[in-house]
Amino acid sequence: MTGRLAGKTALITGSDSGIGQATAIEFGREGADVVVHYLHDHAGANHTREQIESVGRRAIVVQGDISVEHQVEAMFDEALAEFDRLDVLMNDAGVDASGIPVADLDTETWDRCLRTNVYGTFFCSRRFVRHRRDQGGGGRIINITSVHQEVARAGGADYDTSKGAMLEFAKSLALEVAPMRMNVNNIGPGMVLTPFNQEAIDNPKYLEEQVQSIPWKRAAEPSEIAKLAVFLASDDADYVTGSTYFMDGGLMQNQGQGA
Repeated sequence: MTGRLAGKTALITGSDSGIGQATAIEFGREGADVVVHYLHDHAGANHTREQIESVGRRAIVVQGDISVEHQVEAMFDEALAEFDRLDVLMNDAGVDASGIPVADLDTETWDRCLRTNVYGTFFCSRRFVRHRRDQGGGGRIINITSVHQEVARAGGADYDTSKGAMLEFAKSLALEVAPMRMNVNNIGPGMVLTPFNQEAIDNPKYLEEQVQSIPWKRAAEPSEIAKLAVFLASDDADYVTGSTYFMDGGLMQNQGQGA
């Protein structure tokens, strides 16, 4: 490892599995200390912590529902009681699409997705910005959005709406915090082999069918997304803000083919 994040401390929501877990481990390998967050999977969060500590970095585990404002505040309070400061926030925790058409979508399901993906990003980002303001500025925010911030699906109105909202939120926030030299960027993954795509992990035939629409003809591994997150968290990305970086094997470029 290159030590690109040496001396930095990151809080990564949803780092008990998938992209969040892979990023937390990669951050540790690159020299960062990490606040590992989870909602339900305590064992997964502890595994993440153990992997970070195995490379000589510090890590703590915090629990909380990011859709609930006071739980986010408590989570940050706990993190800042352990570490002097936070340099990087990665908003990864989220709720997937329900698969339910709008006409049949109940308000509770809609609210759960929007409150987690949009309100959770807002609550965490607001507290992080306030903290960095008190520290004199600087810092990085990385949001895990999706190709579905732009590419819609039938049955995905809840998720697709939330990711579109995260896109515009990041762009507005990037303008607001630019004077304090804080960067705000999104990573928009395509198909990644995480628990969101558990059927593809468990069933090779299903996976082979699903990747046919991807020019690269494969899904991404969480570790690939993590390496992009390292770049965005590092000093190498100092002049990058308000942008979305898609990692989708060319999926978005292929959407209009055959029309």
